[in-house]
Amino acid sequence: MPVPTTLYRGAAVQPSDRPQAQAMLVDDRIGWVGSDADSARHADAADEVVDLDGALVTPAFVDAHAHTTETGLALTGVDLTAATGVTDVLARVEDGATRGSGPILGHGWDDRGWPERRPPTRRELDRAGRGRPVYLARVDVHSAVVSSALAERHGLADLPGWSDDGRVERDAHHAARALTRDQLGPADRRRLQGVALDAAAEAGIGCLHEMSAPHIAPPADLRELLTLVGATHRVGRWPGVPDVVGYRGELVGSDADLRRVLGELDLVAARELAGLAGDLCVDGSVGSRTAAMRTPYADAAGCGHTYLSTEQVRDHLVTCTRAGLRGGFHVIGDAAVQVVSSGLRAAADVVGAPAMRAARHRLEHVELADAGAVATLAELGVSASVHRCSTPPGAATTRCTPSGSAPSAPWR
Repeated sequence: MPVPTTLYRGAAVQPSDRPQAQAMLVDDRIGWVGSDADSARHADAADEVVDLDGALVTPAFVDAHAHTTETGLALTGVDLTAATGVTDVLARVEDGATRGSGPILGHGWDDRGWPERRPPTRRELDRAGRGRPVYLARVDVHSAVVSSALAERHGLADLPGWSDDGRVERDAHHAARALTRDQLGPADRRRLQGVALDAAAEAGIGCLHEMSAPHIAPPADLRELLTLVGATHRVGRWPGVPDVVGYRGELVGSDADLRRVLGELDLVAARELAGLAGDLCVDGSVGSRTAAMRTPYADAAGCGHTYLSTEQVRDHLVTCTRAGLRGGFHVIGDAAVQVVSSGLRAAADVVGAPAMRAARHRLEHVELADAGAVATLAELGVSASVHRCSTPPGAATTRCTPSGSAPSAPWR
């Protein structure tokens, strides 16, 4: 079936090798770009002519680190991104408690600019949530606060990362998040994925890199997302649904591990999986004080947490390289970057630097890499998918100083 041809005109088309480009002819590809004056000779060939009234036309964006179902939950849950303090958060939770009957899920709080300089406690959430389970993720999603109903029902106090005020990180946080997602069935996930995909398309995003991981979603979540996107593309819904590149952040150390992970994902074809990379965490985040640092935090106890060893990083990368998959990790603190850098060089000793470069491994965040680590990434062809973070107006910043360097910029 032929694809309809559309002539867009009256726009500012960027980027373009034609100065003052204002019009373009499109079917499933861009066939012509030029001026409004020259567009008249293409009008008869177009099935439709659309006047854009001076709108800017650009290529679609790529979101290189997405959690589609989680984004759907955030878009349909309690939005805390603009919350101004504990009182504001509790009011939003109280409002959420007037709707529905399941867990109250919220996302996006950042207490650095709040007058209280702390998140809500579980006792405060108990009152605001009217006894319902409450889970509120920090903006970096490496810690959260939960209500007593959620904590006591599932024994979170027995897990590493629990604080009696209801703040959770590490194992306790992963368990809390999983417990609030266990209620989701295939229909729920399709609905939430649809919400997120529609929002991405509206924002001009044409491709998402889905960063699935065991502590974020079950294997079925990635499989269902890729099936949903593939089905909508086959019926011609493009460009209303972005393309999706699938990654799974799950550790493997051998061919047997790899076969197990691929079997659990049960994708139609192995090529649907771009790699075992993404949120395979070597450490946490600066904002939650869980990023692994060489020196202690100035405003928290300890140096954060390292979750993987150099040997685990090496074995994961060797297995992925030999299987033709991209490997990679979430890594932020300078101590964690050193673990990954050492693991990369150890993997190159096993499979060779050319094979490592050909595999095009990738790292997420990489906020505190020193010159030696940067040289390792460049030598072995590793992509650093770096995410810009910001500080709310009026907020104090968390500064971490890698060994041998000047203080870093503020990060979440």
